[in-house]
Amino acid sequence: MKLSVYNREGNKTKRSVELDDAIFGIEPNDHVIWLDVRAIQAHGRQGTHKTKERSEVSRSRRKLYRQKGTGHARAGDAKSPIRRGGGTIFGPKPHEYRLSVNKKTRQLARRSAIAYKLQAENFRVVEDFSMDAPKTSEMASTLAGLDVAGQKVLMLTAGFDDALYRSGRNIPKCDICPANEASTLDLVQAQIVLIQEGAVEQLTDALRPSVKGAAPQAPSVDAEPAEAA
Repeated sequence: MKLSVYNREGNKTKRSVELDDAIFGIEPNDHVIWLDVRAIQAHGRQGTHKTKERSEVSRSRRKLYRQKGTGHARAGDAKSPIRRGGGTIFGPKPHEYRLSVNKKTRQLARRSAIAYKLQAENFRVVEDFSMDAPKTSEMASTLAGLDVAGQKVLMLTAGFDDALYRSGRNIPKCDICPANEASTLDLVQAQIVLIQEGAVEQLTDALRPSVKGAAPQAPSVDAEPAEAA
């Protein structure tokens, strides 16, 4: 499939990018998206929850009253879980929330998430641009020119651009990251995905399933037609 390349003012240029249908034109798989998003969210949990058990609470261990003759149920020490201030029965303990998802599943999940964006026409290619110094107002004007201001935007770059990243980090609902580092959760949460023209090849290589003996193929870019004299 072909996507037009937009400039920073939001106008279509005469260039277009050819996307590999085997990667970007697949039928989305909802189940693998759920598997990858669940694993990402699980890895974000600290797992530091803890309650004191019977052996950890600060209470006396003496027997509260004699075993028989009181008319009450027999009782041991004040650490008993059934008494106020006692320890917790089977309370939470610190542990890791980690789920294993293999590489091919993660790749398919990201391809599926991008396929949904393409079907909704929420995946756009913008021309390559950079900034000499961080400037939030310049990034905000770029988003306004592309008519995506106020929406949840994910911008994918060809590599880590510190000035570009720092220009967009103070803008609400705007995330900027390298194309090969964008996760399925980043893609699903974004309303609009903007990708720089030079990052299309990097994203294609990151999502292409590895096949032994197969040489990588770069996406083709149609050059501007020469103007007639």
